[in-house]
Amino acid sequence: MAKEITGYVKLQCKGGQANPAPPIGPALGSKGVNIMEFCKQFNARTQDKIGKILPVLITVYADKSFEFVIKTPPAAVQLMEHSKITKGSKESNRNKVGKVTWAQVEEIAKDKMSDLNCFTLDSAMKMVAGTARSMGLTVDGTAPWNNN
Repeated sequence: MAKEITGYVKLQCKGGQANPAPPIGPALGSKGVNIMEFCKQFNARTQDKIGKILPVLITVYADKSFEFVIKTPPAAVQLMEHSKITKGSKESNRNKVGKVTWAQVEEIAKDKMSDLNCFTLDSAMKMVAGTARSMGLTVDGTAPWNNN
């Protein structure tokens, strides 16, 4: 028989660096989850991605056990790595702070494909390009779907 789910917790943690301090401790403590057990399992699973921000979805069951799914890093974080900026523009429509190429957008879209709600690579690339524009980044070159 399936376990009864009592709730979900969404967090963004640095890979390999989860500890019981806020925000992880209070979020999991309120659901009755063993915080140290989560930290040990999360750090063990993310040893290869140390320091990268990783979204994690934790499913909490009635018997206080849990499961978690680690997602890919957010598109905004990946765009900042590729364009070598520390933060996005305050006025993204007026002040552009960096550039990315369509090849970089395609690489990020392929990485994020499992987490995005789209079916084709072109639509995933459009979503990532939209994120880039809203951060104040310009996408250099012509879009692959415009090459006639």
